[in-house]
Amino acid sequence: MKILVCIKEVPDSEGTIRINDSCRRIDVEGPYRMNRFDEFALEEALRIGEKMPVQSIDTLSVGPARAESTIRKGLEMGASRGIHILREESDDISAFETASLIASFARNEGYNLILTGVMAEDDMRSQVGPMIAEILGYPSASSVIHEEIDPEGGMLFAEREIEGGMRECLEMKLPALLTIQSGINRPRYPALSNVLRARNQEITTIPSPTLQQPEKREQIARLRYPETPSKGIVLGGNEREKARALIGILHEQSIL
Repeated sequence: MKILVCIKEVPDSEGTIRINDSCRRIDVEGPYRMNRFDEFALEEALRIGEKMPVQSIDTLSVGPARAESTIRKGLEMGASRGIHILREESDDISAFETASLIASFARNEGYNLILTGVMAEDDMRSQVGPMIAEILGYPSASSVIHEEIDPEGGMLFAEREIEGGMRECLEMKLPALLTIQSGINRPRYPALSNVLRARNQEITTIPSPTLQQPEKREQIARLRYPETPSKGIVLGGNEREKARALIGILHEQSIL
């Protein structure tokens, strides 16, 4: 069993976020950290490794040089190997481009299972995982809250959340891809031995131009700040007076 966990660096919530001069990219003044949804995916991979023999649990991130710190966090949690697809910052990178880079690397690596978080905290698109599965031709399930693996039979059983608080149960052949829902587990604190190991462990760096990249399909035309909402009006008086005031306002706005 060989597992790949895709992790992403996201801006820390305490950083300052602003739209840059090109109006096509978000600039962040502050630290970055691992996407919390991906922490659940990595923890689930580590728990699978505790239940059955696993050849390796690799973590992979696409991003600029600073993404190395997020990859090392994955190593500190217990991952076997860190892979960094180095892509210098640009105005935008679509979910399809990210998925294509990851799929290009993973295609010939022999992974039995690929895990991602259910979404990223910064863009909340929930697209990269399913796109990786589609490009590789893997069966996939999103928002997974439970899984069981039969490595000898080459099968995987998964339960996923759907609307109305219901669950959908799926059986699929390996290799497969799952996007892991938050709350499926409790991510562990890094053990001291793993922290010390991760400090000096070599990270495999792959420049993105060396991988197969698709023709650009989309780009951000413009980013803008949300409009300031109109101020509300607090009506005073008793119920009858409030009702008269409300009717008067509705008449003024030509609503009644």
